[in-house]
Amino acid sequence: MAVPRKKMTKSRIGMRRSGQKMQTVTWTEDKKSGELRRPHHIDLKSGTYRGRQVLDVKADA
Repeated sequence: MAVPRKKMTKSRIGMRRSGQKMQTVTWTEDKKSGELRRPHHIDLKSGTYRGRQVLDVKADA
């Protein structure tokens, strides 16, 4: 039967788990439209990415 050689201390368990916490989501305000968007993502309202038109924007019906 497999048995660990030594007991894992609370400190060592905490160090292993330290990178598992949830990260906060960052939002940036688009300079032209003023909408909030994620960094390095397409602005869905205007369809632009890094100053270039990437998506065709549909007009609201």
